[in-house]
Amino acid sequence: MYNKGLFHNWVPKPVQLLLIILLMIVVMPLGGVYTGNVSYMTGGTGVLSEYFIFANYATTIGMGAAMPIVLRLKMRFKIRHKVTFALVLLGILNYINATTMDPAVIIGSSLVLGFLKMVVAIELFLPVMAMIGNRGMFYGVFYAFILIMNQVVGYYAVEISILYNWQHFFIIISILCFVLALIQWIFMHDQYFALRVPLYYIDWLSILFFVSMFMFSAYVLAFGKQQDWIHSTKIINASIAAFVSFALLVTRQTHLKRPYLSFKIFSKSNVLHGIFMLLCLGMFMATASLQNIFAVGVLGYDQLTNAKLNLLMVPGIILAGAVAVYWFKKDKPLKMLIFSGFSGMLGYAIIMYFSMVLEFSYESWYLPMFLKGYGMTVLFVSVWYYTLDKLELNDMLPAIGLFIVWRTFLTVGIFSALFSWFQYHFQVVSLGDMAVYMDGVTISSQSIAANMKTIQLNAIIASNKKIFGYIVLSGFAILAYILTHHFGKERFQYVRYIRLLAGKSVIGRRRMREQKQLAEDIQDVAGTAL
Repeated sequence: MYNKGLFHNWVPKPVQLLLIILLMIVVMPLGGVYTGNVSYMTGGTGVLSEYFIFANYATTIGMGAAMPIVLRLKMRFKIRHKVTFALVLLGILNYINATTMDPAVIIGSSLVLGFLKMVVAIELFLPVMAMIGNRGMFYGVFYAFILIMNQVVGYYAVEISILYNWQHFFIIISILCFVLALIQWIFMHDQYFALRVPLYYIDWLSILFFVSMFMFSAYVLAFGKQQDWIHSTKIINASIAAFVSFALLVTRQTHLKRPYLSFKIFSKSNVLHGIFMLLCLGMFMATASLQNIFAVGVLGYDQLTNAKLNLLMVPGIILAGAVAVYWFKKDKPLKMLIFSGFSGMLGYAIIMYFSMVLEFSYESWYLPMFLKGYGMTVLFVSVWYYTLDKLELNDMLPAIGLFIVWRTFLTVGIFSALFSWFQYHFQVVSLGDMAVYMDGVTISSQSIAANMKTIQLNAIIASNKKIFGYIVLSGFAILAYILTHHFGKERFQYVRYIRLLAGKSVIGRRRMREQKQLAEDIQDVAGTAL
C-alpha cells in the first residue's frame, strides 16, 4: 500500500494543516548555532567565537549535502519512521550542543543537524506546495513565513540566554523535537510513499568529498582573520585541502553512472546569471556584520536590543511576500521584481552610509530595516525562481544542494571575511589620517585617555562608511546589470529525462512514473530550504 500524504486518513484536514505548521515552526529555524547568542556561548565555553561561526556554516553545508539524496530516502523509508527518527536525533543533537563545552563537538553535531533538518523539511514542502499550487506563489508565502520565524527565533534565543543561559534555549528546542516526534508517531501513517528503491545507488564517497570541500572552505572563512590569512600554515593547508576535495569531487562525477552532482547545468545562461545574482545578494546580506559593529560597538546596544533590530525587518518581509504572491499570480515578468529587490537592498545601504554618526537614534532604524527585509525576501523568491528555471530533472535535483550552499554559506562567508579585513584595514588608515591633526597642542597628555574612545569610535565609523560607500557603488552597477539583462516571462519547461526501453516490466514503468512525478514536486519546492 502507498500513501502520498503524511497522516492517517482519519486525521481531519485542519488538524493535518496544524501539525504541518507546528513542524515548520520548530524544524525550519533549527540551527547548530544561533548568531544572536554566539557571544554568550563564547563566554560560557571560553573558546573563540570563530568556532561557532564555523558551526553555523556547517549547518548549511549539512543541508546542501542532504539535498541530492532526499528523493531516494523518501522513496526508501516509511514517512512516519523517517520523520520520527530524524526528530529524535535532532532532539539529541540539540541536547549535545547544550551540554558540551568542546567546540569540535558542536561543529560536528551542527553538520549532522543540517543534514537531518533537510530530510524532515522536504516532507513539509510537498503538501504545502500542493495546497498553494503555483510555484512562485508558494515561494512568496513560504519564504515570508520562514524568514519571519528566523527573526523571531533569533530574538528569543538571545532573550532566553539573558534570562537563564545559552544552554537553556537548546534544551527547550530539544524537548520540542521529542514532543513532535511523539505526535508524529501517533498521527503519521506507516505506509510507503511509493515503490521502494535501494540505497546502494547513493555514492557516499562523493558526499564525503562534498562535505570536506565546503568544511575546509568554512574553516578558511571563519578563521581567516584570526589566523592572519596567508601568513598561517593552517589556512594555507585548509585551502589546499578544499581545492583537492573539489578536484576529487569533480573527477569522480565524470566516472559515475549516477553522479551525486551534475555540472552540466553551468552551461545554462539562466543558471550562470542566477549564480551571479545570488553572489550580489550575498554581498548585501554580509552587511549584517557591519551593522552589528555599528549597533553594538559604536551605539552601545546590548545583545537583546541588537536582536530587536532584526524584528524590524518583519513588516518588509510581509510586504515582500504579498508582492511576490501578487506578481506570480498575475504572471508578470521577473525583471522588475528582481530590480525592486536589489533597489530595496541598495536603499538600505545608502541610508546606512549617511547614518554613520554617533547621534543615530533607534527610531532611525525603521526605514533601513524595512527596506532590508523587503529586498532580502524578494530576492530570495525571485532569484531562486529564475536560477532553477529550464533545467532537466536529472541535472537539477543533485545540484540544488550546491545552490543552497552557494547562496546561504559561501557568498555570505566570502563577503563577511572581506568586510572584516577591510574594516580593520580602513580603521588603521583612518587613525593615521586623524593622527595628522593630533599633537600636543590639540590633545594634551592629561586628556589623551578620555579622548581615545572617541577617536576609536570615529575610526570605526569612518571604516564602516567607506565600506558602505563601495557597496552603494556596486549596488548601482547591479541595478544597471538587471536593467540590461533580458529575463522575459519565465516558465518551467520540463523535458523527458528517461526513455523507457521496450521490454521493461510493468512495475519498472510504474516506478519511473512515480519517481518522475515526485522529482517534479521536489524540484518545485526544494529551493525554499534556508
